Amino acid sequence: MAFKLSFSSGASEELESKGDGKMKGLNLVFLGPPGAGKGTQAQRISEKFGLVWICAGDILRQAVAQENQLGKEVQEYLKRGELVPDQIVLSLIAGRLDEVEDGFILDGFPRTLGQAKALDKLLHDRTMDLSAVIFLDVPDEEIVKRLSARRICPNCGAVYNMIYKPPKKDEKCDRCGTQLIRRRDDEPETVRNRLRVFREQTAPLIDYYKKNGLLKKVNGVGMPDQITEKIEMVLQRLPLN
Repeated sequence: MAFKLSFSSGASEELESKGDGKMKGLNLVFLGPPGAGKGTQAQRISEKFGLVWICAGDILRQAVAQENQLGKEVQEYLKRGELVPDQIVLSLIAGRLDEVEDGFILDGFPRTLGQAKALDKLLHDRTMDLSAVIFLDVPDEEIVKRLSARRICPNCGAVYNMIYKPPKKDEKCDRCGTQLIRRRDDEPETVRNRLRVFREQTAPLIDYYKKNGLLKKVNGVGMPDQITEKIEMVLQRLPLN
């Protein structure tokens, strides 16, 4: 399967980096449906424990911004609305893995069984092993509620959620006052279709990591702080690589 760049809401807040030495050396994958909060939690955990956060979507955007040969190839795929081939994404991820010294979190990759096996080879070639795969388990209707409540500012790009992080004024951006919009991707029926595709693609991937003893399910329903605590409890029980 190829890879399509998508923009996630992510976490806009700045978090204090604590760099807990006990967690250094953990190599993690964060899985979950769109809207499960993978980016938010990956950012929190990586900053708190000094792990390198490798976000597949960010890697593609950075490649385009660098305007090198690989970045130009990525840009051409995106311009045409086509999926970026796995080979290119793996090449970019390999470059980031080469920079890792004390553990990493992979966010948004792998998405399919084929990608997972390719990742295994990348890690094996670098004498690395996965410590765990954190699966943020969130019911479909909760995801629909979250994403359909998401609003973005078409002017400055600020992201809001009408349930968890509403603007101060009714559907107006706090930064620039522009009327907020809901992306087409966040329309309820579109979200349900994205979830259906996700479940179909990742079912074999989840089974694969479960059989390997790496899968750790975390209930992804709740406030961000609560979910972070649940993930930390799982990580505290993991042996270091």
